[in-house]
Amino acid sequence: MTDVIVTEALTKRFGRVTAVDGVDLAVPEGVRFGLLGPNGSGKTTLVRMLLGLVHPTSGSVRLLDRPMPRGAKAVLPRVGALVEGPAAWPHLSGRANLRLLDAAGPGARRRDRRERVEEALRQVGLAGVDRRPVKAYSLGMRQRLGIAAALLRRPDLLLLDEPTNGLDPRGITEMRELLVELNAAGTTVVLSSHLLSEVEALCTRVGVMDGGRLVLTEDLDALRAPTGRVLVRSPEPDAVVGLLDGRVVDRDGDALVVRGDDPAELNARLVAAGIAVTGLTAQRRSLEQVVLEATGAGSDRVDGGRG
Repeated sequence: MTDVIVTEALTKRFGRVTAVDGVDLAVPEGVRFGLLGPNGSGKTTLVRMLLGLVHPTSGSVRLLDRPMPRGAKAVLPRVGALVEGPAAWPHLSGRANLRLLDAAGPGARRRDRRERVEEALRQVGLAGVDRRPVKAYSLGMRQRLGIAAALLRRPDLLLLDEPTNGLDPRGITEMRELLVELNAAGTTVVLSSHLLSEVEALCTRVGVMDGGRLVLTEDLDALRAPTGRVLVRSPEPDAVVGLLDGRVVDRDGDALVVRGDDPAELNARLVAAGIAVTGLTAQRRSLEQVVLEATGAGSDRVDGGRG
């Protein structure tokens, strides 16, 4: 499988501050990749270096098999991006903004511009937008417009920084469905976010940043593999403890955590012993647990207190 993003020892320093520290990242073609980390972990700086908006202090970037920023002219027409919020001319309508953004971008194609603008507006739920200036838009509408701008060129790669900012719950669901649809059609999707639920619901692979370093990269399914423990619910907890003798590692009312990696076998044993079972679930680590372990429970608090 081809990697659409490759960085080697990528580093960015601002004076004495190291924002990105020796990052080696590979993002395979066709995945939905989530870049996670607390605020200030270096996610946005990394994305900006991928796009050639910030030059690295050291290290290298390849995007769609071209070096960046040297290959920007060839690469950027194939990349859609939303970084640090949508940009727009506030006195113009959303439709006029998209036409101007498309005309100003590298590799502009005037021939089908109107069609592509209307398709992008439809994709993000702004097909019925009127001639109101963008300054009259809600925050959610502005965010939708920014994502529409990223989709104008029907990109091979989407790079989105906090794409659901300002969207209501319905809008978040719609955006997630759109990104899954685009990915199924062949677009590689990379998003950075500090929202674990957003990444867990959408992404197939994740990277975790902490203090400028990439501390973890793995497929989401592998991170959330079974823990070897099963949560059992029974109105007869004492009978469960008696039967399983030592396999019960925790108990809270009718809920018991039992060592074992085969829920079906465990259920069959309990039922054969005449013990009622109302619930049986193989335990998995949550993405929150994975990130906290990888980042050492970092926080953006400044008072020294515990989160």
